[in-house]
Amino acid sequence: MNPAEKVAELSHHLEPLISDLGLILMTAGIAVLIFKKLKQPLVLGYLIAGFLAGNHFDFFPSVKEIKSVEVWAEIGIIFLLFSLGLEFSFKKLMKVGGTASITASTQIVTMCFLGYSVGQWMDWSKMDSIFLGVILSISSTTIILKSFDELGVKTQKFAGNVIGSLIVQDILAILMMVLLSTIAVSNQFSGMALFLSVLKLVFFLVLWFLGGIFIIPTVLKKTKHLLTDEMLLIISLALCLTMVGLAANVGFSPALGAFIMGSIIAETTQAEHIEHLVKPVKDLFGAVFFVSVGMLIDPEILYEHAIPVVILSFVTIFGQSISSTFGALLSGQPLKDSIRTGMSLSQIGEFSFIIATLGVTLNATNSFLYPIVVAVSAVTVFTTPFMIKYSLPFSEYLAHNLPRKWTKRIERYSASTQAIKTVSLWQTVINAFLIQVIALVVIILAIISLSTTYIQPLVADYHFGNALGSLITLSIISPFLWALAFRRGAAEEMEQLLVDRKSRGPITMLFFIRVVLSIFFIVLLLNTFFSQKITLIALIIAIIIYLIFRKKLHIQYHKIEDHFLANLHGREIEKAKRSRSDLTPWDGHMAVFDIVKESNIAGESLRNLQLRELLGINIVSIKRGEITIHIPQRNERIFPGDEICVIGTDIQVQEFKKYLDQHETDVSPEIVEPDIVLSQIELKNHTFIGKSIKESKLREKTKGLIVGIEKRGYRILNPESYIILEKDDILWIVGDKKLLADLVHD
Repeated sequence: MNPAEKVAELSHHLEPLISDLGLILMTAGIAVLIFKKLKQPLVLGYLIAGFLAGNHFDFFPSVKEIKSVEVWAEIGIIFLLFSLGLEFSFKKLMKVGGTASITASTQIVTMCFLGYSVGQWMDWSKMDSIFLGVILSISSTTIILKSFDELGVKTQKFAGNVIGSLIVQDILAILMMVLLSTIAVSNQFSGMALFLSVLKLVFFLVLWFLGGIFIIPTVLKKTKHLLTDEMLLIISLALCLTMVGLAANVGFSPALGAFIMGSIIAETTQAEHIEHLVKPVKDLFGAVFFVSVGMLIDPEILYEHAIPVVILSFVTIFGQSISSTFGALLSGQPLKDSIRTGMSLSQIGEFSFIIATLGVTLNATNSFLYPIVVAVSAVTVFTTPFMIKYSLPFSEYLAHNLPRKWTKRIERYSASTQAIKTVSLWQTVINAFLIQVIALVVIILAIISLSTTYIQPLVADYHFGNALGSLITLSIISPFLWALAFRRGAAEEMEQLLVDRKSRGPITMLFFIRVVLSIFFIVLLLNTFFSQKITLIALIIAIIIYLIFRKKLHIQYHKIEDHFLANLHGREIEKAKRSRSDLTPWDGHMAVFDIVKESNIAGESLRNLQLRELLGINIVSIKRGEITIHIPQRNERIFPGDEICVIGTDIQVQEFKKYLDQHETDVSPEIVEPDIVLSQIELKNHTFIGKSIKESKLREKTKGLIVGIEKRGYRILNPESYIILEKDDILWIVGDKKLLADLVHD
């Protein structure tokens, strides 16, 4: 074949690929412009663009290579979840972990049962009904994320609970896929297969997180002066795709791998910069993904299976909303946030497609299930932006119209649940014990596995090769073996428990378990290199050497641990921010914003800006360089580069963002001095009863702010200074801990 023929053949293959991509982007661009003009969510524009560019609409040019579009769509999912991980790190997810787990578990259990029951009611087979229940239980991470972006609610309190629930759902979806595969192949439930899958998932999640946090922030920090924007983007995408490959190789979802890598990079000091660089790539492939979903809308199938589609759409929208709302309430969330959480989770998406495809691939389900799932997904994707948009007015309507007894009980339950912050000494000790043991066991097993796979074959043919291989491996895992046996977590709590004689026995047992585990792993390692007789002798020698070098192992492990913790907390140390949710009552919300150089409020005093009077927010602190000004006075000025922390409702914070007239900022944690607290004071015989807030001089007396008042059953967030203080009023004040304590005892 001559060069001209090669070029012609290449052009023949490239032409449909390029023309299809051009058609998709052009259609998406026009739809986005129209929907932007109509002030409608852009997700709907992408879906309509997909329907127009698909093969089911004859009055418009159609995409030719559907398989290529599917590949681009999968890449879109990967980058969407990578970006999601960048915004919601592991530590942020841990803060909503309990809430997210309860909400997601309640939703999944309810919807699995409901979906199975509806399938049986429609005379579907048992296997079709089982798959249907699982399909209807998983909400769409990508659809909700995009809708949150377009509606500008991602920084609101309920959004964090929604995102956490979605991640828990995705992890549970992987486990359910394993369970469905087992049931489909063997037609019976295999509890052991599910248990082993859970262990495998936990093992790799812990290993990837520990390894990623230990290595990646260090590399990025050391090469920071060499990295241009181009190089940083390439390295970030390379890390994302590497983790995607690792996740796929061990049998997990590629999307899960992308999210994990995003969460790891989110702990680095360059997370915001990387998020900014990745955004155009995410937007491009994300658009292709949503357009590809629109291409799956087939009017003929919708007509043929209209009744099941309508029934299942209603079941999904109302079932997901109600079950998620109940789950959020059960976890202790306020009524309004619970309703908004439930209404946001009322759709199915990409994981449902994957599970439906699994059923077809295994010949476990009938062919009609997949098109019905696509149709239901299309319907619920259309309704999702509206469900999110109208969740706030609907939640306010219910809060005002439900019986007062109900709302009062919900408020009491929510308040009592969130007030339970203290844990017993034993809980602290056990939690520290489990975290340390799980992390160290995963590290030790991983090193032994790598040694068995790579080191042992290299040294097996040499004289004393096994001894050398075991010595190398033992040297690597020695610091971790020392930590497993002797490193004490929650040392202060353990010392307090040791005072009680009854606690000495259980603590000794915990220590004994750790020592036995250490010896077990030494035996496991030596047994891979030696026979049983030699293993016993080698074990005695190893323990003797181990005890001799105990102090050096202690020092070496603490170097490793300190390095890991420095990387883990590097972002907070670098930015010196941490949100204090305990300094705001009720629906109050704390957020941190940067004052850009071009801001027209720079140089103005707080007195002149009158932010409290205009927007209803209070400024809690101003961070200027290395200095943080807590509870700034009225004559304090705002300067370019300042980082200001404000208190307000979701609406007030959103209005303040608009007021700053800048791009959305990352709501980052703010480190506040520990002597600044939120205190509740009930007025009984205080001297300032009958005076206004301004006349009472409480601001000067407490060096604080009155951020809330409960007056005759009504709640006022950030009250005006002219409000008169009355007997039995309850004041919520943010201020100096000592001064507030003195005020309480007056």
